[in-house]
Amino acid sequence: PSENLRWDTLDALKNSPKGKLKYSSDWLEKEEDVLAGFIEISSLSPLSGQILKKLSPRPRLKTCSVVSSVRDTSPSFSEDVAICGSVPISPRPISSPISPPAASVLAEEEDEEEGKEGTQEEIEDVHAVGVSSAVSVSSTPAISVLSPRATQMAGCIRMCEEKHRARAKAELSLRQEQQQHLVATVAGRGSEQLKRFDELMALKQRQEYQSMRDMMEKETQESLGRQEKLREEHRHRMKILNLRLREAEQQRLREAELERQRQTEGRERLRTLNDIQEKVLQLNQKLQPAPATQTGPIPNHASYITSGNQLCSQVSEVVRTTTEGEFPSVVDMAVAEQALQAMMTLVGALQDEKAQDAERKRKEDEEEERRKKQAELEAQLEEQKKRTAALSAKEKSKREGLQMRADDSTLVWCIGLQDFAKQCAESFEELNSKDQKTKKLKMDLQKAATIPVSQIGTTSGSKLKEIFEKIDKLLSGRAVMSGGKSVCASHHRCGQEFINYKLAEKFVKQGEEEVASNHLAAFPIAVVASGVWELHPNVGELILAHLHKMCPYSVPYYPPKTEGMSVEEHRRILGYRVEDSKVEEQDSFLKRMSGMIRLYAAIIQSRWPHSNKQGPHPHGLNHGWRWLAQILNMEPIADVTATMLFDFLEVCGNALMRQYRNQFWKLLLLIKEEYFPRIEAITKSGQMGSVTRLKQFLENSLRTKQISPPTGQLDHSFWRS
Repeated sequence: PSENLRWDTLDALKNSPKGKLKYSSDWLEKEEDVLAGFIEISSLSPLSGQILKKLSPRPRLKTCSVVSSVRDTSPSFSEDVAICGSVPISPRPISSPISPPAASVLAEEEDEEEGKEGTQEEIEDVHAVGVSSAVSVSSTPAISVLSPRATQMAGCIRMCEEKHRARAKAELSLRQEQQQHLVATVAGRGSEQLKRFDELMALKQRQEYQSMRDMMEKETQESLGRQEKLREEHRHRMKILNLRLREAEQQRLREAELERQRQTEGRERLRTLNDIQEKVLQLNQKLQPAPATQTGPIPNHASYITSGNQLCSQVSEVVRTTTEGEFPSVVDMAVAEQALQAMMTLVGALQDEKAQDAERKRKEDEEEERRKKQAELEAQLEEQKKRTAALSAKEKSKREGLQMRADDSTLVWCIGLQDFAKQCAESFEELNSKDQKTKKLKMDLQKAATIPVSQIGTTSGSKLKEIFEKIDKLLSGRAVMSGGKSVCASHHRCGQEFINYKLAEKFVKQGEEEVASNHLAAFPIAVVASGVWELHPNVGELILAHLHKMCPYSVPYYPPKTEGMSVEEHRRILGYRVEDSKVEEQDSFLKRMSGMIRLYAAIIQSRWPHSNKQGPHPHGLNHGWRWLAQILNMEPIADVTATMLFDFLEVCGNALMRQYRNQFWKLLLLIKEEYFPRIEAITKSGQMGSVTRLKQFLENSLRTKQISPPTGQLDHSFWRS
């Protein structure tokens, strides 16, 4: 605030009477009294209090220095200064020509020393004027330099300085107290902030410790989880290893069982082969001419002997391979059986010729005897005519009743199929060579033909389609992969006939074995066989030939027992298995026949769904109707006819019902009312199982007028799988 009043002080001094002095440089030369007219009692300005507040010891020293400089010029002046230092301050006013200007100049000097330089120069000018005036006054002895007023002013100034010093001390102590209070406040705040910082650091420490604990707990949990997962994986691996060990053990057991079974079958085939050789040799003995017939036609008889010797050599060749430590294979057994059949046919043909010769001789003897007895017979002619009429009536009634064998057309058709199969078997006789390369090729062709058929199942339509395409490629002369190598029918000129024959035989074998034990397998095998039959008719004819040979009831045909035929041989022709003169059990026989009849019933109603050929089924439902009508025209056989009828109707009844409708229901009614009583009449008490099943089937079907589709029939969902 004092700095803002400087200019007001200067303005006050300027406007005062002493501030209107005119300075002149020749004042000292002219010895003019500059202060003349201005020596009056000075009064303090209203602003002198503020000026005095700003006074300090420094201007006083300067004043003394000015006075000292003046004192040097005059001895009287120095004395006055000394007096000034010793005279006490008086409160009264002092008359001095320089007192008011000196006070003003001192106040102005104090202010201007703290302010600007320009103002300092003005104060120095005023000081110069005061000094010059003092010098001029000192020249006059009548004027005293240090007046009581000046002394009083100096005392006032000193009092003012003391007052200001005391005030400065008070303010300094107050400021020190404030500074101490501020320092204490700042120290308190610092300590509080330090406490807050310590608390924050402690909080962060606790948080970090807690986070570390959480992290350690989390890692512990994760470690426990990983350990549990590892234990679980270990248990799972142990389970898999145990399963694999069990599977390996089961595989080993299966292989051991298969090896044992192979050994058993090999020994059985070996025994069968020995029996076949024995029978062939026995039959060959029958071909040798008796001494009484040496006069007969030798050339024709010699051809029979030559053929018999060839067949004996063929069987002996097969037996020779078994003496090397190997069991006879299925192919060897087939060759031996074919040789046996050929030998039997040869013996039968020879016996037929002998019978014809005997018949011719008998007829000649009868003719001679008839001529001799012509006279005697004329007397009995009337009686003979009556007897002939009775016999004719009896024969007519017999013809109108049931037959004992199939129609001639059916037999001719069946014999034609057997001849075709025989010709096919004879066409690949070259493959029966003992050459190792040929035997290996034959085995590869047989595996390529039979393995896909044995893989047919009810798994999926895509798998069945893959098997069919593989069989079709093989029959079409293209190469297929079998046993890790390429096999093709064109590798041998007889390969195609061999593959056709073995494939057809395998289809029938599947019916005899697979379908017999699992009825659901009939339709997958039948649909593949039907598709093959449609694309390759020769294979279909061979399938029928093998089926008629292994199951004559599929013709239907009941082979009669001829003269000289043993019971075992007759049973074998009827379809029974005879091993070591032991005939197969009836249940096993009926099971095999049932499987083949079911396969036949499934074939005539199934077609390959992916075929591009259009037209009727190569062996369709009309043949099923023919079979059913033919078997109803023949006398039933105990336990066999009922089983065949039930299996055929259960598999094919629904298709025949949809195809023939009312005619089919009439046929079922005929079976129930007329044919079934004949079956019951010849059935013994221990053979009523198949009869009961047939009776229930007929009654349920005629009551509901509906036959359910057979189980295992392939639908659209199967082919989409």
